[in-house]
Amino acid sequence: MGEPAAGPGVPAQPLPPRPSIWLAAADTERSRPARPATRHGLDRERITGAAVRLLDAEGLARFSMRRLAGEMGVTAMSLYWYVDTKDDLLELALDAAFAELAGAEGQAGSGDWPTGLRELAAGYRALLVRHPWAPVLAGTYLNIGPHSMAFSRRLRSVLARTGLVPEDRAGALAAVTQFVHGFGTVEGHYAERSRQAGMTEDAYFRHVMGAIREHPELEGDFAEPGRLEAERGGRTVEEMRERDFAVALDLLVAGIEAMAARAA
Repeated sequence: MGEPAAGPGVPAQPLPPRPSIWLAAADTERSRPARPATRHGLDRERITGAAVRLLDAEGLARFSMRRLAGEMGVTAMSLYWYVDTKDDLLELALDAAFAELAGAEGQAGSGDWPTGLRELAAGYRALLVRHPWAPVLAGTYLNIGPHSMAFSRRLRSVLARTGLVPEDRAGALAAVTQFVHGFGTVEGHYAERSRQAGMTEDAYFRHVMGAIREHPELEGDFAEPGRLEAERGGRTVEEMRERDFAVALDLLVAGIEAMAARAA
């Protein structure tokens, strides 16, 4: 027997939330009403591209369907012919950002695995810095769009050549992706904070270090040689950051090599 139909005195059963737009049943899309032709030439791809540009320009906190519609010169309701919810559109925007990693396609197929791993990690980091909203969405949604999954497959292909036993590769994948996710998130936020302050990243760094020096209890925690050189103008924030990222990746590679050798 089927589920009882809702009627007088019988509350309708709420539909369970959809885990992801990428898991929507195919017949759900087929059952949507036909989208009317508009003079604006709207389609899902164009709306998604506009959402990415608006997110880049104004950030996630200010994003709304009404704001996006205003930028596109249409009504907010017209956008809902193409996406059911704001969440759906944000998922589409997130995967559109991951499409920028398509150039890394050949990095997983040949060559030594440490080089491939470093190149994929660098590409992922650059994506997170270009789109500071992407790390938040990647942690909010399942992030299983086609471009995101293609990147994940390339990374898993690299790790399959490391010599790690299969049961250890998931941990290696987590170590790499979560490190890059955290590093790129902090880097993107720092760049945004510098822009909001109307300063270059180096000038903002010197400004912050000057404020820290007014608190002797903190100064000793920021006395690494590289940071002092940057404060004096001898090295840039970018140089410090590049060195930190390279060293951290070297440590990850060394750890993977050591585990693979132990397993062998």
